[in-house]
Amino acid sequence: MMLERHMRRSVIFSEKLQILSLVFSIVLLALLISSIFPSAWQNYRLVIYTATECIIASLAGVYLLGNVRKYPGVEDTFYVIPSFCVSYGGLILVLVLARIPYSRLLLISSFVISVIISIGYVIIRRRMKLRIGVVPIGEYARLIETPGVDWHLLESSDVTIGLNAVSVDLWCDLPDEWERELASLALRGIPVYHSKHLLESLTGKVEIERLSENNFGTLSPLYAYMTVKHIADWVAALAALVLLSPFLLLTAVLIRLDSPGPVIFRQIRIGYQGRPFQMLKFRTMKAVNTSADRSLTRDSAMTKDNDQRITRTGKFLRHSRLDELPQLFNILKGEMSWIGPRPEADVLSRWYESEIPFYPYRHIVRPGITGWAQVHQGHVADVDQVKEKLHFDFYYIKNFSLWIDIIVTVRTIRTMLTGFGSR
Repeated sequence: MMLERHMRRSVIFSEKLQILSLVFSIVLLALLISSIFPSAWQNYRLVIYTATECIIASLAGVYLLGNVRKYPGVEDTFYVIPSFCVSYGGLILVLVLARIPYSRLLLISSFVISVIISIGYVIIRRRMKLRIGVVPIGEYARLIETPGVDWHLLESSDVTIGLNAVSVDLWCDLPDEWERELASLALRGIPVYHSKHLLESLTGKVEIERLSENNFGTLSPLYAYMTVKHIADWVAALAALVLLSPFLLLTAVLIRLDSPGPVIFRQIRIGYQGRPFQMLKFRTMKAVNTSADRSLTRDSAMTKDNDQRITRTGKFLRHSRLDELPQLFNILKGEMSWIGPRPEADVLSRWYESEIPFYPYRHIVRPGITGWAQVHQGHVADVDQVKEKLHFDFYYIKNFSLWIDIIVTVRTIRTMLTGFGSR
């Protein structure tokens, strides 16, 4: 996130050029439409008002795209069309509901040209690579192994020509000469970043060694957004259940025809604030006679590669993530969210808590049907993989906002189409 802010400063002319190009193009389109279609010129107020509205929608699209792409691993091109669809969709909604007249031709052509110009800007931006100097003291080895940045090990602050920023491990004891030189760099307008925070911005993971040493400011997420999100989750879940009810019924029939046993798989998992709840899924494995809650072992709770227990219908449901749809009822009960850290089975959660410090902290927000870790890492089970997953969860909690939820939503759709990380 901090890298994106500095990238914006370093290419500010290009961003201004993008905005000016959008405004100029929409004005030019308005003039062309007026000259080609005399009837449009006769109603010049309609053209002027529509052009103004399109400029506002285009600037809103640029703003949305800028807020989404600041997160690590975001492919800008993939979000250009959704960003402008949201901004122009909002404009159309206002125009229709308020019964405000507008030029359809100018509205459509403005949307198309805005998308084309923004994609061109993204292509230009991709060719730009940050050059960051690294103070070779303390923890910096993993940082310089991170791809996508031109790293330069510094011997002194004199070698800073052409650098966008400087990274240093501020938790180690720096020599007095380096402290003076870093202060001098900051005075000269060259950003100096803590290496750990820089690594976080590049990888999308937050590694916490002691809770007293984190960078959250507070251990609690933004409760105002949590409340709004909880309401939106409930409304969206109710609407989804109504719209998807025929598909849910068809899926239930297919599961029963494929193998004997219940349609719904129920399992105790650990949720918000560490409270256990009964999570629902479509059954994707062969049913067993024993009670899952009483006989569940650590090994049986894990899904293995090419697990022989998975049914034919279950394989498709797991690949497409459609087996998670019954969790809409968990959302309506307030136990889950659409997006958040995935809840683990009770037996696995107890094991992870005994092996991994701070594991319970992931329960500070409601668990989700999908999450930041799932779209980056997929299904994991062993302790080392869970530790990495925890770092993704901490990043999500730290950056708890609408923007990161938008990214997870878009990536989840792509995951459903590709089956990434399924077992």
